This record gives sequence, C-alpha cells and structure tokens, in this order.
Amino acid sequence: MADITAPIEPLPAGTADDGGAGDERIQDIGLIRRLLVRPEIGALIGAIAVWLFFLFFDGKFIEVIGLARFTDQAATLGVMAVFVALLMIGGEFDLSAGVMIGSTGLLLGYITDPNDGAGWSITTGLVITLAFALSIGFLNGMLVTRTKLPSFIITLGTFFALRGANVGITRIITDETRVTGVDDAPDYDFWFDVFSRQVTIAGERFQIQVFWWIGLTIIGTWILMRTKAGNWIFASGGDANAARNMGVPANATKIGLFMGTAFAAWLVGIMRTLESRGMTASGGVGEEFEFIIAAVIGGCLLTGGYGSVIGAALGALIFGMTRTGITFAGWDSEWFFSFLGGMLLFSVFLNNYVRHRAERMGR
Repeated sequence: MADITAPIEPLPAGTADDGGAGDERIQDIGLIRRLLVRPEIGALIGAIAVWLFFLFFDGKFIEVIGLARFTDQAATLGVMAVFVALLMIGGEFDLSAGVMIGSTGLLLGYITDPNDGAGWSITTGLVITLAFALSIGFLNGMLVTRTKLPSFIITLGTFFALRGANVGITRIITDETRVTGVDDAPDYDFWFDVFSRQVTIAGERFQIQVFWWIGLTIIGTWILMRTKAGNWIFASGGDANAARNMGVPANATKIGLFMGTAFAAWLVGIMRTLESRGMTASGGVGEEFEFIIAAVIGGCLLTGGYGSVIGAALGALIFGMTRTGITFAGWDSEWFFSFLGGMLLFSVFLNNYVRHRAERMGR
C-alpha cells in the first residue's frame, strides 16, 4: 500500500499548479491589446483626434473657454446618448426620443403658464410631465415586446403621433406653435437652479447640464458593468430568446430601457424649457438621429448586445467639439454635417474591427 503520509513532490514548472505558465490555453494579454478591444476606444481616439484638429485652427481649444463651450454644446446630447446607448445595447431603437423632448417641454408649459395655461407650480408640472413621459416609454416597450414588431416601426409611429399632437394642441391653447411664460410660475427659480443655471469655474461659465451628463454617465456605466441589470441588457440585446431560456427577464428589461430613454427626454425637455422659458412645437424633432449617431460613434452596434455608455458620452463630446470648433474656425456651419457623416462611417468600420478582435481574443 502506498504511504499516504509521504510528502508530495512539487510539480514541474509550467504545469497548471505552477500558475499555468506552460499551458497554451492561458495567454498573457497585454495592456495595449486589452484596451484595443474596449468598445469605447474608437470614440476616445476620435475625440483626441478632433480636439487636436481644431486646436490647430484655434488655440482656445486648450483653454477653459474652449472646454466650457464644447461641453455646453454636448451636455444635453450626452444625457440622451447615455440612455439611447443602453437601449441600443439592449437591441432596440427609440425614434420618438427627440420629439418627446418637445412634448414634455410643451406639457410643462401648458401646466404652468399663468396666461394661457393652468398656472400650476413647476413642481406639479414636473411630476405630471414625468408621469407622462414614463407612460409613453412604457407603451413603446409594451408594444415592441408584445407585438414583436421592430422598435423602429413602433417608435416611428409614436414619433408622428407626438409631433402632430405637439403642433395641434399648442395651436389650440396658445394660437401659436410655442408655449411661453414658464418663468412666471411658482417654484421657477428653484428648479431653474437645479436644471438650467450656470456654474462659474476658473472664470468661465459652465451649464449645470454638464454635471448632470457626467453624473448620469457614471451611473449608466455602473449599471451596465457592475449590476445584474447590466448583464440582462447585454443578454437581451445579444439574443433575447436565449436570454429568456436562461431566466433573463428580457421583456421587462426592454420595457425598462424604453422608459429610461423617455426619462432622459423628459429631463432634457425640462432643462431646455426652464432655460429658454418656453418650448416650441418643433423642439427636439430630428435630434433622435444625433442620439443614435453619438451612441454608434461611441461603440454601440446597430445589432445590439455590444457597446459602452462611456463611449456614447465621448460620442456626444465629439459632437460638441465639432460644433464649437467649426464656429471658432469661422467656417460655414453646414460643414458640421459633412464632418458628422465621415465620423459615422469611420466609427462603424472601427467598431466592427474592434468587435471582431474581441471575439477572436475570447476564443
């Protein structure tokens, strides 16, 4: 019988118990390779390139005034891009997100305007408009998950319904296509400070929306990368049927994501309405494509299941730097759209390359 008390001989170097140094299945992936497979790396490279490009034309880009200008341009787009990115990672689109900005702003005006509206307080208006926005998001999510129709079609229908209502109802109430007088409502000053005031840093004024954007980016990244809900979002966007078979509440996840984009549209609508003391019936119309483009530039795939909240925030930053840089350089503003198209194509190709690299390294 073997002596079970005999000391165990050490294993030769390179075996599994020696840290796997000799196991060909275990590879040491360097820092550069790990960075290159991150979905937001393309947006980071793009943001640095755009910043350097416009710095060449105007030295203000390296000054605080430049930072203040392009972050102000990007802030509300960045708020929307965070939630649109989460929805796209979950495999869906929301084409009603832009017009919802105008709808919530107009509704706040109807409720609070003491001249043409009900004259209620801003606090009451915020609660009612939030409930309205979340109900629209819930409806979009329910229709998509119950009918199995593409979210592109469902939310396009919502887009046209809200756009028509924005114009029609506003004309009935005000005989115009704009609501004003919000600043005369009770509690206006308090909520203006919360959502729309300016903050002075290093002698330059920054919109408080910038800090909302940064905060929501941090929260969105934490949800996506550190919580069970984040795993559900990736799984629902990658393969919803497989996710359901593994016990993931895919339908509830998607409904929650649609409510998230509706919340973001409410927040941006409130910010703009309080800042400009009113809202037009065309507010937000057409911006839904900018939200999607920012998310795509940030690494989100149109097919779902892959993307980054930080990348979407960087995509919004690229928008802001481009708009500001064109102004500083004294160019025609129409060049913005040409630049945007080029960035979109470049990002799609780069994101596909990064995804394929990530898939190969995961094998």
